[in-house]
Amino acid sequence: MRINTNVASLQSQESAINTNNNLRNSLEKLSSGLRINKASDDASGLSIADKLRTQANSIGQSISNGNSAVALTQIADKAMAEQSNILDVIKTKLIQAGTETTSDEGRKAIEKDINKLLDQLNNIAAQTNYNGTALLQASIGLAGSAVKGAMTFQMGETANDLIKTTSGVRANVTGLSLTSLKTEVATTGSMTATEARGYLTKIDKAINTLNGWR
Repeated sequence: MRINTNVASLQSQESAINTNNNLRNSLEKLSSGLRINKASDDASGLSIADKLRTQANSIGQSISNGNSAVALTQIADKAMAEQSNILDVIKTKLIQAGTETTSDEGRKAIEKDINKLLDQLNNIAAQTNYNGTALLQASIGLAGSAVKGAMTFQMGETANDLIKTTSGVRANVTGLSLTSLKTEVATTGSMTATEARGYLTKIDKAINTLNGWR
């Protein structure tokens, strides 16, 4: 038996196959934008590239987490700044109520104002949140809610890359030790000038406490 072999044809076929493979690889790289798409392109290079991509994705998410944490703290700080303004107004009104030149009727009006201001302070504490997470007390919408625990933010690739906030925030009337003042002003006409002066110390402590959380 005689076997005829067309060497030129075989060489042409092999060349066509190689050209087709090279073209397919080139198109794959063009479509993905990557020099290495599979292990056959560069096994060690692919391993390094995968690790770098994972690291880049992790860093990107960490940056996103950081931005969210900044937004959260800005919301909390803005809310506490408003509460600080409220406490400043309350202090001014107590100073006004603490002098004997203020009439009883004037003092009654001051009590009503302070009562409303304390309600506003409580409302800010109850409503301030970030994506449903209470920031100034333990729970949203509950006046006098308990202490807000520490918050933890993942800021890196490992389990140890964390930033934690301080615990103990309770920026409501109860947490700022103003319950007795709230009780006093809730009953219009009960506060004397002497009592008004006595509450100034409590307001100063509340202001210092609030500023310590900021």
